[in-house]
Amino acid sequence: MKPGKFDGTILTICFAFLYIPILILVIYSFNESKLVTVWGGFSLKWYGEMWRNDGLMSAAWVTLQVGLLSASLGTVLGTLAALTLVRYGRFRGRLLFSGMVYAPLVMPEVITGLSLLLLFVAVGLDRGLLTVVIAHTTFTMCYVAIVVQSRLLTFDMSLEEAAQDLGCPPVKTFFKVTLPLILPAVISGWMLAFTLSLDDLVIASFTTGPGATTLPIKIYSQVRLGVTPEINAVCTILIGIVTIGVIIASIGTKQRELQRQRDEHVAARGTMV
Repeated sequence: MKPGKFDGTILTICFAFLYIPILILVIYSFNESKLVTVWGGFSLKWYGEMWRNDGLMSAAWVTLQVGLLSASLGTVLGTLAALTLVRYGRFRGRLLFSGMVYAPLVMPEVITGLSLLLLFVAVGLDRGLLTVVIAHTTFTMCYVAIVVQSRLLTFDMSLEEAAQDLGCPPVKTFFKVTLPLILPAVISGWMLAFTLSLDDLVIASFTTGPGATTLPIKIYSQVRLGVTPEINAVCTILIGIVTIGVIIASIGTKQRELQRQRDEHVAARGTMV
């Protein structure tokens, strides 16, 4: 059924509601005036001021470190969790394990952050970069597990069986056969985890400490005193990074789909011959 004019109108209004404020933010990042609500002409000076702002740059470096570490750890743990849920059937404790994996997806971030704060205090772990990385890994691995699990459910097990029949050990089979085939899902999970880490404010605010202020916390603390043009510049750069990532992921997905269609076509021709 083709969408009607009413559906198109509602969709346009929803997209406008979501993206017009972002567009305004990007435009005003090039504003000459120090007043963010008054247009004073086109200028790039606030991008220069942003680079000279030691507080923002320090927070950005912390955010990048946390994002890379937590996304990488979350990807490893999430992939292992997905393999456990898909490959080992109904083992003892599966219900509890799956519940623990999926719980952070639906649990309010305030509860997650407070729980982790109480845990770190109970074990005597000083809050800082390490605690933020642990906290972000805890909730990002769940998203990776969902993405990788959806790919494993459609995985052709005969490929692994053929490799093992030819004498390939299970661990080597995973790295030589399974991992390359599920790699697009693993990469997608990593990118999702990295984006969620960059965006997080609530959990990081509970688990951060001296010298581990992330960029969202820094921006939020400055916005409460009034939006400055440097904040618009930082947000514009983050929007650009996310946009480039989405474009690269879309191109990669399209290329993989084309390659899959070519492989199926070659296999079909071979069968006919």
